[in-house]
Amino acid sequence: MIAGAYFGLFVAAFGAATLLPLQSEALLVGLIVSERYVLWGLLVAATLGNVLGSALNWWLGRGVERFQGRRWFPVSPAHMDRARAHYRRWGHWSLLLSWLPIIGDPLTLIAGVMREPLGRFLLIVSLAKGARYALLAVLTLGWLG
Repeated sequence: MIAGAYFGLFVAAFGAATLLPLQSEALLVGLIVSERYVLWGLLVAATLGNVLGSALNWWLGRGVERFQGRRWFPVSPAHMDRARAHYRRWGHWSLLLSWLPIIGDPLTLIAGVMREPLGRFLLIVSLAKGARYALLAVLTLGWLG
């Protein structure tokens, strides 16, 4: 049953990194507070799931432009052009913001559109998302005393 908690956290973190309306932070905090799980295992599960979800966004971004002319496509050409311009301006360092709500998921998608090299993408996104979960753990443990 304990392995199920790590897997559940992985799945929640994966989904939260995509455009699905999921959240993994509350689950991580709950598991930390329960004091039944190894902290580093929780951090690895959350970070790995979240980074792989972002990698899915990156992969989808590599092919999303072929649908841009379709009536059902949710992003206007002007909005896509603005996203490209922002990414060109700030470059791969903008991926340090990939942990942020609302802008992080689209940012990882536009990185795929912009053909960001996968290795660099994974390195920067892993640092950003791992740091977010680590900080959340530190704050939670500090709150617990």
